Amino acid sequence: MGLILFPGDGDASSPDVSWSYGGFAAFRARLAQAEGFTLSEMRGFGGERPWGDVPTALKPLLDRPDDGGGELSAAECATILPRLDAITDQWRHQADDPLLRQHTDDARQLAVVLRLCVEKDVGLVFL
Repeated sequence: MGLILFPGDGDASSPDVSWSYGGFAAFRARLAQAEGFTLSEMRGFGGERPWGDVPTALKPLLDRPDDGGGELSAAECATILPRLDAITDQWRHQADDPLLRQHTDDARQLAVVLRLCVEKDVGLVFL
């Protein structure tokens, strides 16, 4: 069982990105780490730290249940995309870790999907 993220454009041939639930949790934890905080310390992830304490453009992606359902708006996708691209560029230079290489590939694939959502002005669907 897992999670798939895809553009809400009704086109089955549009690109998507998928993870196991554990893989998505690890990916988001790595993104949080890149932003300078620990995801498990945040409200909703076992901690008490409020999301307002963490200035990150990735909040719409990180501060949400990981069990599917819902969507991000095209505007939220547009907000996330530049920061995701910057993190991916940083990760490319640290690719000694096989898991980091996988997260880099996942981030690139997610960026493709986010760009399409922005271009078509459609939401990013979580299923």
